[in-house]
Amino acid sequence: MISSSAAKPVSGAKALPITALLGAMVSIQIGAAFAKGLFPLIGAQGTTTLRLVVGALMLAAVLRPWRVRPSRAVWPWLAAYGVTLAAMNLLFYAALATIPLGIAVALEFSGPLLVATLASRRASDFAWIVLAVAGILLLSPLLHASGAIDPTGVMLALAAGGCWALYIVFAQKAGAELGGQTTAWGIAIAAVLVLPFGVAQAGSALFAPSILVSAVIVGLFSSALPFSLEMAALTRMPARLYGTLTCLEPALGALMGFLFLHEVLSGLQCAGIAAVIAAAFGAAVTTKPPVPSPE
Repeated sequence: MISSSAAKPVSGAKALPITALLGAMVSIQIGAAFAKGLFPLIGAQGTTTLRLVVGALMLAAVLRPWRVRPSRAVWPWLAAYGVTLAAMNLLFYAALATIPLGIAVALEFSGPLLVATLASRRASDFAWIVLAVAGILLLSPLLHASGAIDPTGVMLALAAGGCWALYIVFAQKAGAELGGQTTAWGIAIAAVLVLPFGVAQAGSALFAPSILVSAVIVGLFSSALPFSLEMAALTRMPARLYGTLTCLEPALGALMGFLFLHEVLSGLQCAGIAAVIAAAFGAAVTTKPPVPSPE
């Protein structure tokens, strides 16, 4: 029989990865909130460029990806991974320029949710797709006659979700060989791809000292810190628990948007986010694959 004093360290050991993963998700949403604050200065594309470039440099310094050279067979998957990562970030930040953070995160979450449910062989799991679609409809301009939700922003966020779905597929293919170095390689490729977009929109403003300081903060909270925390969590928790906890991301996005950007959502919008969270939670509990985060 195990004594109660012996059980306490085990409980603490279980709490550590959960805390790390929650910290990673909060960090990502704080980074997105900081990034949105840069939009008036360098635009969404300029912010995307700095986020990826700074994040790539930070991850390169920590992971040193050049120590693991991709084989010729994995390069197509790695290139596709980098392309989808670049497109996903450009689309998401473009959406974030016109719609609230919590709504953008919830709409983008439709991508990995679709991957998780379609990977299941049970017809009952498609109920989660129906619930997610209901949530997306609650977030769409169709139910907001006041025009508070920009339809272009909604479409951009959904397109970012589609890229997230492809990202999952390509990350798994490339990650089978490269493991934890996949993200460092992928972000480096994405940073190179988005650089022309950022320079075209922001020009020399990208290199202003005040902007670079903010970019370091965005890169730290959006890439380096959450990646480190998530890796610490993934090595210590079951995949199903990981997939379940990541369902909180739309709610955390709404909370960070409220705290840092003063974005207030309506009752219908909160209900839509709740429906997406419930669908993601159900999919995580009843289906096998976890939902990777796009650091």
